[in-house]
Amino acid sequence: MDYKYIFKFLIFASLVLIDTDDVSAQNRVNTENHDFKVKGFHLDLRIQVMTPNALKAFATELAGFGMNTLVMEWEGTYPFEKHATISNKYSYSREEVKDFIDHCEKLDIKVIPLQQTLGHVEYILRNPRYSNLKEDRKDISQLCPMEVLENKALFTDLFTDLAAMHNSNYIHIGGDETYLLGHDEKCKAKVEKEGKSKLFVDHMKMIAEIVIGLGKKPVMWADIILKYPEAAAELPEETIFVDWNYGWKVNHFGDVSKLQELGFSFWGAPSIRSHPDNWYVTDWSTHFKNQKEFIPYAREANYEGMVMTSWSTTGLYGFMWDVGYDVIDMVQIRNTYPLSGFRILVASYAEALASKDPINPKAFILDYGKRRFGLKSDEAHTLYEFLYAPPELISNGVPTKSPSIQSMLNDYGKIRSQLVLVNPTKNKKEFDHFKLMADLRRHYLEFKEVESKYNSVDFTTSRTPELLSKLTTILEDAKVLGERFSELNKGFLYDSELNQQNELRVQQIRVLHDRLAKLK
Repeated sequence: MDYKYIFKFLIFASLVLIDTDDVSAQNRVNTENHDFKVKGFHLDLRIQVMTPNALKAFATELAGFGMNTLVMEWEGTYPFEKHATISNKYSYSREEVKDFIDHCEKLDIKVIPLQQTLGHVEYILRNPRYSNLKEDRKDISQLCPMEVLENKALFTDLFTDLAAMHNSNYIHIGGDETYLLGHDEKCKAKVEKEGKSKLFVDHMKMIAEIVIGLGKKPVMWADIILKYPEAAAELPEETIFVDWNYGWKVNHFGDVSKLQELGFSFWGAPSIRSHPDNWYVTDWSTHFKNQKEFIPYAREANYEGMVMTSWSTTGLYGFMWDVGYDVIDMVQIRNTYPLSGFRILVASYAEALASKDPINPKAFILDYGKRRFGLKSDEAHTLYEFLYAPPELISNGVPTKSPSIQSMLNDYGKIRSQLVLVNPTKNKKEFDHFKLMADLRRHYLEFKEVESKYNSVDFTTSRTPELLSKLTTILEDAKVLGERFSELNKGFLYDSELNQQNELRVQQIRVLHDRLAKLK
């Protein structure tokens, strides 16, 4: 009998009966003396795969910002030897991966591989070779945790490869957003008997023990164990949880302090790209606020590390199916502007880590505009107004807050017209990303205005020429925007992916254009 786990469970059981503050008194630290051991950045390579040269340049910049850790969510870009089936068309060679990690080593940056092991494994389960591991034949986001022997064999192979290649003492084992827990019959039976926490923990414990056996420490996302903490004490004490918080209240997923009482360590994870960011809008104000509030909290809560996340997509996909639900292809549901356009948020993150006081977003932006771009005071304020423009999207053809799409166009048009007049004297290419984002935003609103008229009760075929003419103009504008996008991101992303991103961005416009053309 393992008395260590029994003792930890009894501690946890007593803690759940105690009413604690968001941060328990004994976990509070003197923030004046607290520094994060891990100062990290997370790179999401599910889509928008950076070229090898771009990866190295980004790592060099991170080192200049004081970062010492990179968490690499390689997904299908990693060149596994025994499981080469997983690799996608943008996968790196083993020589490229080794060269990148060696480059990071020279910069004193440790590279942690992130390998999903339960949810977010579409890129594995899309292949017939692994179809027997699916929790559901259509929702292939999650593997079945009850396929213990097959899962253990697969992840032993994957982690053995990753451990040999990477220079960090940690391996990130994923574990977030496992929404299908208890879905199939075998899992449902276990949940009814032992609960969702036990189903989750038994699988993640097996995964963690593989990592520990390879001489590494397991790191995992904290959302599910915070939501279902009952069996948490059974996880290896070496496990480190990452509390991802993108601007919501503390203890959003569950009570962190109660798991800290069991002896588990925590890292924090804010974000510079996350839902609802997409090509046409970035919620800059939320991301700055996230850094201002969450990083000081994490110091007070005695988190040992901080890893900034930057999501290229939500990880939700649409699929083309063949007979028997074999996957022909899959495409991401949401895309964001590439990481190339977000240096200002990386810089503010570095300042938030270095400062013992909460960052002041407005002061930072104004100072950044002057130092980085050589802007005059009024131009720096124009940059601030652009970044803090309302991040409003159109939902089911209706603005969520504004009275009309036209009013959104008018309001944003004023901000955009001022931004395009700004003439930076330094780092012009970086500023050009802002100008392109502004024009993509205007482009989006112009299309949505046409789409809303097409869907209105007043639409008749007599209005087809008018709307078709506007869409033709929008498509011509899209071509110019695509050329600007490709030029600005050339060398950062692969040429083929730049072309793909441009095509995906205008797809909905082409669909509506073709439908209207049939009505002429």
